[in-house]
Amino acid sequence: MAAGSRRAAAFALARWILTKEFAPSLLPDGPDRSFIQDLVYTSIRRLRPLRLVLGELVRKWPKGELEALLYIGGAQILYMNDVPDFAAVSETVEAAKSAGGASSSVVNGVLRNLIRRREEFENLIASSPLEVRESFPTQLVRRWVSRFGEENAAALCRIHNEPAQTYIARRDGTYVSLERGCRVDSVPGYASGEFIVQDPAARHAVELLDIHEGERVLDTCAAPGGKAVQIAWRGADLTACEVNPKRKRRLEENLARLSLDSVKTISALPDPKDGLFDKVLVDAPCSNTGVLRRRPDARWNWSLEKLNALVELQSSILDSAAKLVSPGGILVYSTCSNEIEENSAQAKAFLERNSSFVAAGERESLPFETGEDGAYAAAFIRKSS
Repeated sequence: MAAGSRRAAAFALARWILTKEFAPSLLPDGPDRSFIQDLVYTSIRRLRPLRLVLGELVRKWPKGELEALLYIGGAQILYMNDVPDFAAVSETVEAAKSAGGASSSVVNGVLRNLIRRREEFENLIASSPLEVRESFPTQLVRRWVSRFGEENAAALCRIHNEPAQTYIARRDGTYVSLERGCRVDSVPGYASGEFIVQDPAARHAVELLDIHEGERVLDTCAAPGGKAVQIAWRGADLTACEVNPKRKRRLEENLARLSLDSVKTISALPDPKDGLFDKVLVDAPCSNTGVLRRRPDARWNWSLEKLNALVELQSSILDSAAKLVSPGGILVYSTCSNEIEENSAQAKAFLERNSSFVAAGERESLPFETGEDGAYAAAFIRKSS
């Protein structure tokens, strides 16, 4: 891959460092997108050990594109074994020249020293605490160690540092994994809407809904639409709600590609006075700690304060959605998190607040057990009287 790919990756990474924008939105389209994504995602995933090592090699910590170029160069040398060292250095130096030139000698010197002292730095990383070695926020890793134990927490970190496997879900309910690098739109059946991209862990929420043909169903947080599609494929009379205009457009585009014209999309939860639903899904906004291999940037947005704010938001959505469930109907709550506060504790608190509901099942996918994304789903039945 040419220096232009490294330059594009450095530009995207520098912008992410500055803004913490949604990383995939910063990647350019084009034939090198997959490689650029690998450069950016690997750098983001391995931010802590890269900063540890590079901090030993620079007198003054750089900013802007030079910082990003050093991360990208270091990521290739330490973590991208399919990139030869000579290419990692020469092409990243060329990228630095095109970025301004003055920084190219810094990039050249730092990366060559990194190669020369590779064994020393690999030992430094290996002897570092788990959160530094595997590159996660300290508080998050300590929570995982407390809940799962050191061995499982380490396994969870390692899984989240692997590139995510891409799965497609077909209309017949089967899941198929795609070869790495395969373009989804090149798979037969894409244009005719025969499948969606979805991890198998998503099936738990839909299965707990127990959809039957003709049932009136509400998906309250529907974008990007994976679970909505699964519900519609099962023959439900589906209303899909999404309050975010940009995400709602994406939802509608996905439904259109799949020719699911019968699905009604709305921008706010309906009034209970206008009718109740047999089944209601709350696929809630969450911390995304179950999908960090797909969202490597999300780990750096995690904090206890944000977690607590999300728990409050989830509670509010759940209570509003509960009012829309008909007597005898099912409410399913789901997240792509593995944090107790968002999952089992949230379900327990909901039942304590809403005595008209009873628990009807609970599922959790832990990546170190299932190999799938982390996910949680709980079902509640509204009492008939």
